[in-house]
Amino acid sequence: MAKKAADKCSFCGRPKNEVDMLIAGMSGHICDHCVGQATNIVKEEAAKAPRAIPKIDLKRPAEIKTYLDEYVIGQDSAKRTLSVAVYNHYKRLLNPPKKGAEIELDKSNVILVGETGTGKTLLAKTIAKLLDVPFCIADATVLTEAGYVGEDVESVLSRLLQASDYDVEETERGIVFIDEIDKIARKSDNPSITRDVSGEGVQQALLKLLEGTEVNVPPQGGRKHPEQKLIKINTQNILFICGGAFSGIDQLIERRHKQSTIGFKTGTSAGMGEDILSHVSPADLKSYGLIPELVGRFPVLTYLSKLDKTALRRILTEPKNALIKQYIHLFELDGIKLKFDAGALDWAVDKAVEFKLGARGLRGILESLLTQAMFELPGSDVKEFVVDRKYCEEQENNPSNPGLKVA
Repeated sequence: MAKKAADKCSFCGRPKNEVDMLIAGMSGHICDHCVGQATNIVKEEAAKAPRAIPKIDLKRPAEIKTYLDEYVIGQDSAKRTLSVAVYNHYKRLLNPPKKGAEIELDKSNVILVGETGTGKTLLAKTIAKLLDVPFCIADATVLTEAGYVGEDVESVLSRLLQASDYDVEETERGIVFIDEIDKIARKSDNPSITRDVSGEGVQQALLKLLEGTEVNVPPQGGRKHPEQKLIKINTQNILFICGGAFSGIDQLIERRHKQSTIGFKTGTSAGMGEDILSHVSPADLKSYGLIPELVGRFPVLTYLSKLDKTALRRILTEPKNALIKQYIHLFELDGIKLKFDAGALDWAVDKAVEFKLGARGLRGILESLLTQAMFELPGSDVKEFVVDRKYCEEQENNPSNPGLKVA
């Protein structure tokens, strides 16, 4: 009888025949119902407990630039400016103002101006990787003013929230890269009877995000609706980096310098050098179509130079994640040793200059160049494949390979 009395849960008192499982301990028993309840209690208490956020290993500006040099070729001016801006931003985060302090440091958002394929997105990605902070890329072209077809500006923060696994504290110290910011420029300086919902309307909606305020964000992105659960995020410590090609801004810079070309004269304006973008100023962004309030929220403005043949040649082989290294590894997975001779690399660079697509054009060229080899060689007896200039020219003249023809 004593044994029967003992065969019951020490917590809820249920006998063995009323539960699915009874787990024996040193001096008592526990049933499966009580185990489930105890698990829920532990989870709830763990969620309430303050969680230590990993400390950012902040590097000095020179160390940040050295790290960027391993992945991005050239663009020294942009690297220095971005390194200082990021260093100052996270130095401000790691040293919050004391109570009653008179001086409070403001954040400095960054805007990058440069042609497509010059490395704007790669710079932002590499810095986020170095600092190990949440990072997301948003496309400004899909954003519209609230109430119209498209995405609300708050969807930018939804992506950052998802990148930090819905950890609000982590989200509030992340980096947001907004690409194609030039595509939301005001269409005209003249007021119109129709609303510019994907241009000036988006710029105005972005102001509150960039400034630093509490924003209600839909966790899954998309449009907000009254019954949806929203998460409050403070954007005061989120660093915004915007990039855009700003096609045609060079003409605005020349006009500002009053050195625009006259008659049949072509080429660069006297005294400005070949890199006209190095003279870009906030006034040029305003003339391009960004509203003054938005331009004012980007204290740091820098440019990325157009890539010349030397830079493109280095991009192919020198960075840690260089394109040639990627394709060599891709062929290695099939047990094939891939080699490129100097003539093939020079051919690829010449073709990229012809396409005028910057570093992005190099990937497309190599992909088209190696498509036939990647189709035929896996599973064959070939163990080594050499890409030379002759092979490149054969592929260029191949009618079934249109990806290597300019027109």
